[in-house]
Amino acid sequence: MKKINCLFILLTLLAVTESYAQTALPKGEKQLNAGLGFSNFGTPIYVGVDFAVHDDITVGPQVSYRSHKNFGFNFNILVIGATGNYHFNTLLEIPSDFDVYAGLTLAYYNWSSPSGFGGASNSGVELEAQIGGRYYFDTQWGVNLEFGGGNASGGKVGISYKF
Repeated sequence: MKKINCLFILLTLLAVTESYAQTALPKGEKQLNAGLGFSNFGTPIYVGVDFAVHDDITVGPQVSYRSHKNFGFNFNILVIGATGNYHFNTLLEIPSDFDVYAGLTLAYYNWSSPSGFGGASNSGVELEAQIGGRYYFDTQWGVNLEFGGGNASGGKVGISYKF
């Protein structure tokens, strides 16, 4: 009887430890992210892919587009970037339903100036920092909220799909 109780306690501890110490996106897996951004220059639509190169590190491409009207002119802003994030799940023992991360994005943004506009073009390369989190309401689907600065986006809200 003592052996059965000890075995039951051991299995329960392992199950609890495993369910709370897992990474949100294990090495070798990918996820697609899409949604809307928020900024002072229109509402970006974005899409990106995260590739887990380590249980706690993802890298991947992202692209966003937005249109902005100012001074009677329409501006189009296209952003292409490479993102790297560190995920704190393992370090902080966060349950795998959640994902808390921070990282950097190196982005090229093309801010088109319409003909007749005498102002400066704001195209260029920028290094941006971001911090965000996800809640996975399913084994593959989650919702995402991210805050960051720069021309790519002031922040994002969207969905994530693991594949």
